[in-house]
Amino acid sequence: MKIGILSRNAKLYSTRRLVEAAKERGHEARVIDHLRCFMDLGTANPTIHYKDEEFCPGDFDAVIPRIGASVTFYGTSVVRQFEMMGTYNVNESVAISRARDKLRATQLLSRKGVGIPQTAFANSPDDVDGLIREVGGAPLVIKLLEGTQGVGVVLAETKKAAESVIQAFMGVKSDILIQESDRCHAAHCP
Repeated sequence: MKIGILSRNAKLYSTRRLVEAAKERGHEARVIDHLRCFMDLGTANPTIHYKDEEFCPGDFDAVIPRIGASVTFYGTSVVRQFEMMGTYNVNESVAISRARDKLRATQLLSRKGVGIPQTAFANSPDDVDGLIREVGGAPLVIKLLEGTQGVGVVLAETKKAAESVIQAFMGVKSDILIQESDRCHAAHCP
């Protein structure tokens, strides 16, 4: 089997391990920097160009996307192009996009009955008190929708601190989620 691994850095431990595991099982694995790809969208035969090569349908049996959060938009467009070419993707472009969108992921999990912290979202600071009340009051967690790996997450211990942080984020037009903190959640659990 020919496997393409979409990764910015072939030297990353996780990427190297994927290549090693594929080879140990008798497969051919190739690392492709998805940001160095460009796509031919205007023909009936979709292709992907990488450096001086052209990948066509059938060149890879499967693709393993390793798309960093900072390049989700472009990375998922490359994954979509492989999908258009009929290549199996371990993670489909729509799944990557949904997982990277905190609001959408929270809505999907909630709809399926997966336990999530009490969460509120708003576009305007008009009813900060209502947002805080919706999640059970302080302490509460405020998360930037664009943040990853803990960046843009604030624990507001008091109502006054929560009001200040919410108004500051909304004042610079940042989209945020408000969630009950673990301590709050634990208090509501039997």
